[in-house]
Amino acid sequence: MVTFQDIKDAHARIADGIIETPCLPAKTLSDIFGCEVWLKFENLQFTASFKERGALNKLLQLSADERTRGVIAMSAGNHAQGVAYHAHRLGIPATIVMPKGTPFVKVRNTQAHHATVVLAGDSLSDSALVAQSLRAEKDMVFVHPYDDAAIIAGQGTIGLEMLRQVPSLNALVVPVGGGGMIAGMSVAAHGLNPSVEIVGVQSEQYSAMQQRLVGDAVAVGGETIAEGIAVRDTGALPLAIAREHVRDVLRVSEEAIERAIVMLLEIEKTVAEGAGAAGVAALIAHRDRFVGKKVGIVICGGNIDTRLLASILLRGLKRDGRLVRVRARIPDVAGSLAKLLTLVGDTGANLIDVFHQRVFSHVSAKRTEVELTLETRDRAHVGTVLESLAAHGVEADLIESATDD
Repeated sequence: MVTFQDIKDAHARIADGIIETPCLPAKTLSDIFGCEVWLKFENLQFTASFKERGALNKLLQLSADERTRGVIAMSAGNHAQGVAYHAHRLGIPATIVMPKGTPFVKVRNTQAHHATVVLAGDSLSDSALVAQSLRAEKDMVFVHPYDDAAIIAGQGTIGLEMLRQVPSLNALVVPVGGGGMIAGMSVAAHGLNPSVEIVGVQSEQYSAMQQRLVGDAVAVGGETIAEGIAVRDTGALPLAIAREHVRDVLRVSEEAIERAIVMLLEIEKTVAEGAGAAGVAALIAHRDRFVGKKVGIVICGGNIDTRLLASILLRGLKRDGRLVRVRARIPDVAGSLAKLLTLVGDTGANLIDVFHQRVFSHVSAKRTEVELTLETRDRAHVGTVLESLAAHGVEADLIESATDD
């Protein structure tokens, strides 16, 4: 097992190589969710993830012979970067096996830290088999991302810092993949304050720890934007620790994670990947669970693919009624389009795109359909636009989804 002393020793050991990230009050989020929210910004670590802590703690305890032989790890990205960065800094050769579907930004960043990257397997479990084979073949030291006492102790330093920075916290919400972070943080938190409630959060598609803790068979799989916690099963050691220290594990939807990413960017001005935003997603999905509490949330990573982030932000605008598509039917005569656009502009909506449709529609050949992409203030503003068009004799409706095309 991992003790409170192990975590204190790890904190002293890694102090020179890790940022003690701030834990700051999130006033707007507190007002929204009815609890006092504090955010621990682990996305400010050099590799933008908490994973550096455990990786460095493990590497610093290797013997001279083990350092010479080199290390190997399997990872979907953040553990890879943590191991690669600190291994290079310490002069230790590193090989990282990553699933073939790993976001390119994480592959590129891992290679930038001078690690040898092997893309193999469709899941982290597949990559682990390849990594173990290479470890045996080349006599390297295996650095597990979560099922290792040194890794768990390193991740636990987050909890140690949070309770020292904000001693009055009474609940910690921690994203869970394999379980290393929540295991270490729970030991650290309860070492300082046994009454602190430890709550895990997992995506609906990958909730192995939640299933394990309630005695269900593990059934996971599917696509998720929280690939950093998309782990097929929890580690044996983290699970044993969680059974003793973790109150429960909440599940959150993909939509809740998307909303959390958008909220953190718009409100807190910080970039979080899907796993990093999972704690805020728990507030969105389980608001009543935290009302009135003083809640510490770990923003555990910020390595999100820029294309995915752009898509999530646009989907958020659409979800909030700030980016909409309107279909209008107007006479196919000169000046009709100009009049339509003037009416829209007079409502204060901003035109993003316009598409004339004469052939693939069911209106009279003397009329045309026009699809407008508009930027609006909110859903009430969308209603104002449609009401104004109707008042001026323009038949128009909102295109809610792709099936409306």
